[in-house]
Amino acid sequence: MRIYFDNCCFNRPFDDQSQLRIKLESEAKLRIQEEIQLDRLQLAWSYILDLENNINPYDERKKQIDKWKIYAKADVQESSKIIGKSRLLISKGLRKLDALHIACAIESKCDYFLTTDDKILNKVGLITEIKIIDPFGFIKEAKI
Repeated sequence: MRIYFDNCCFNRPFDDQSQLRIKLESEAKLRIQEEIQLDRLQLAWSYILDLENNINPYDERKKQIDKWKIYAKADVQESSKIIGKSRLLISKGLRKLDALHIACAIESKCDYFLTTDDKILNKVGLITEIKIIDPFGFIKEAKI
């Protein structure tokens, strides 16, 4: 099974853990990463992850996230197909970078797009090519 973490998801363990939702999503995301390291899940990466991570103002977060690129079984680069797909997703109400992330996940044939971003999660019904879910929901659904 191939998954894609967006930048929000990668950053979740660095967020304020005093809120239950954030704590559960962080723990779930860390558990999913264990499965990636054990080759039980495949991680996809993209040029948009590189772009967003490179502008991360927190150097330690940037370094920690960048370390996950070596586990990626796919690394999607910009293409006219991705740009076209992202334009379609933007027309459905997604923000530009979110649309590019999802287009990359679709292009890399991911089964799941994992995010903690409510603006994306609220658009789930509009996107049929990939299952969009938060890390905690993924743990429950995939029975990990």
